[in-house]
Amino acid sequence: MKKHLNTLFITTQGSYLAKDGECVLIRVEREDKARIPIHTLGGIVGFGQVSLSPQLMAHCAENGVAVSFLTEQGRFLARVQGPVSGNVLLRREQYRWADSPDRSAAMARFVLTGKIANSRSVLQRAARDHGHDGREDRLRFAAKRLSDCLVRLGQPDLDLNGLRGIEGEAGAIYFDVFADLITSDDAAFRFQGRNRRPPLDPVNCLLSFIYTLLVHDIRGALECTGLDPAVGFLHRDRPGRPSLALDLLEEFRPVFADRLAASLINLGQVRPRGFQRLESGAVLMADDTRKEVIVAYQKRKQEVVEHPFLNEKMPVGLLWHTQALLLARHIRGDLDGYPPYIRK
Repeated sequence: MKKHLNTLFITTQGSYLAKDGECVLIRVEREDKARIPIHTLGGIVGFGQVSLSPQLMAHCAENGVAVSFLTEQGRFLARVQGPVSGNVLLRREQYRWADSPDRSAAMARFVLTGKIANSRSVLQRAARDHGHDGREDRLRFAAKRLSDCLVRLGQPDLDLNGLRGIEGEAGAIYFDVFADLITSDDAAFRFQGRNRRPPLDPVNCLLSFIYTLLVHDIRGALECTGLDPAVGFLHRDRPGRPSLALDLLEEFRPVFADRLAASLINLGQVRPRGFQRLESGAVLMADDTRKEVIVAYQKRKQEVVEHPFLNEKMPVGLLWHTQALLLARHIRGDLDGYPPYIRK
């Protein structure tokens, strides 16, 4: 049984991590700050000027601890990976499916069903929670339009491009009313549409950062299962892109990442002064705000939910491991279909 393990996020610039017995030793400016047993970790993520000793990287690889290096603002740079795990036959089958337009379309349909159903769920919940201030009609109408998208998604003759067309329409509907999920009156958190690379406002900066954290975790879950995170079905091959991790991310964006971002804003856990606008228009997250978001992200992963397909309670942080296992079982032929995670 897979255990929910912590991810160690290092944001202090100049940190040096080394192997100390069976622990990760964290050192800043030649001062030992903490020792963390390696068996409690599922991953290490370093932001900016963070370095690891070769001995620690080897130890992480041997123990299946994923190590990722990101820029100070959360853009992915590199990853240290140990020997490829899992069954080679599973990977070969995954590659065959990815090469098949029909198989890829079938998998994309599963993933998009989860994404759109969860987007609808988020809007319906917001309508219940915030409907008293006049947002209810907009949210419920958008949720109904997403229901229509789900119906059309079920058309059996849709190819991958047709499915992507519905995904684009659903995304536009969802983000058209995303501002209604934010109850803060501060103009700095006024959402006017999704943008990225770089994000041009604090809300998009927050969303992109949480997506980055989630992709790291999902990628690690896929590797633990023996699947190749780089070969996806909805997202196609591109050098350096974890396409399968991005496929699974779609199911979790609305109910995990988007709700967490809205919650952080609505509860005042992030503030406008925690973001910096550059002359180019790009918006960056301040160090203190980044730490606040990481703490909230880790805390949310510890919440217990019931998996709708397995009817088992588990920490949120195990959901992507469970979905990776279900995906592997489907590709092996043990499951007739892939059950996307749909939050009740």
